[in-house]
Amino acid sequence: MVRIAAIGDLHYSKTTQGSWEPLFAQIGQAADIFLICGDLTDYGLAEEAQGLARELAAAVKIPIVAVLGNHDYEAGHDAEIRAILAQSARVQILDGDTTEVLGIGFAGAKGFAGGFGRGTLGSWGEMATKLFVQEAVNESLKLESALARLRTPHRIALLHYAPIRGTVDGEPLEILPYLGTSRLEEPLDRYPVTAVFHGHAHNGALEGTTLGRVPVYNVALPLLRRRFPDRPFKLLTLE
Repeated sequence: MVRIAAIGDLHYSKTTQGSWEPLFAQIGQAADIFLICGDLTDYGLAEEAQGLARELAAAVKIPIVAVLGNHDYEAGHDAEIRAILAQSARVQILDGDTTEVLGIGFAGAKGFAGGFGRGTLGSWGEMATKLFVQEAVNESLKLESALARLRTPHRIALLHYAPIRGTVDGEPLEILPYLGTSRLEEPLDRYPVTAVFHGHAHNGALEGTTLGRVPVYNVALPLLRRRFPDRPFKLLTLE
């Protein structure tokens, strides 16, 4: 039995520093593996990553696997954020990479936006539009390549952006295309994926499934805190 706890969208900042250890300690006691689905920092600053790393290192002794989110790229210090969290808190940050922990295989990528289903943005028209769509395609290929390399009985996918419309329902319709894209769903249905975790949609739905019936969990912390204030994290147990 392996217990996996997942959250996303910590948005660690100067105003929240010093407040995280109780939640991190609760996760460390409840789970064997801790997943963080992007937006670890609020403004993508190195000092935010340093503060987060200190609190993680003090409270969490189990393995931590993560992906970055759009906020972590805001200041252009994403490489430094990766290095700080890896060195100071032993966080494995995936970006088209894989890792195996306690016999569970994890594949991770940030993902990107672009819309869902028939509303998915196509690569046509201005070069700016084509570049936008290509970013979504690149992230999908990263995820597919990582999933293809896993040989474990269980494959878990980590994303920041949503791969399906179902888990962003509840957000304003105007912003749905910026919360994820169906292009990320395609590789999830090509491989035997056990579960998918993502964040980013603070007001979305907790659960959904891909067309191939793979369970998808939205673990944005603001959403979890509203629904489960006493235990604001998703806990999945695998055998």
